[in-house]
Amino acid sequence: MFRLKTRQSILTACLLAISVTSGTARASEDDKVPYWASVDTDRANLRVGPGESYKIDWVYRRLHLPVKVLRREGPWRLVEDPDGTKGWMRDLLLSRQRSALVRGPGGKALVKMHAAASSASPMLWRIEPGAVGILGDCKEGWCPLDVEGHKGYVEQEMLWGAGAP
Repeated sequence: MFRLKTRQSILTACLLAISVTSGTARASEDDKVPYWASVDTDRANLRVGPGESYKIDWVYRRLHLPVKVLRREGPWRLVEDPDGTKGWMRDLLLSRQRSALVRGPGGKALVKMHAAASSASPMLWRIEPGAVGILGDCKEGWCPLDVEGHKGYVEQEMLWGAGAP
């Protein structure tokens, strides 16, 4: 056991205790599943189980691909991709940055990106299904989306990764 000798040492110990406690509260809030995440690397392995010894089922080479985190087990996350494939991925390969995958009507038609959150606003771009973009806060059925610098608003129903997980 150690002994605190100065007021500065006591203050430092108190601040450390507060930061550890607040970090714990934040971590427990982050433990809630399901939640959205995105692939945060150019190459991410999806395994059949939660560990390095499990077989690699898929290798993702799609930065910012949205995934739904269904379960946590230590540093491993059970994720579901936009096609419904499920497997385990290391937490270091994921980001909490929200992204979305464009899903056109019928899965094939181009999706309109508008200047504002309204179908009456000017159309800026037509986006191919399968395109991935960084997602903003969706409101009233519209989501701000940035697809490789092309920014605008897309109807929420045209995106996988928007809305509640």
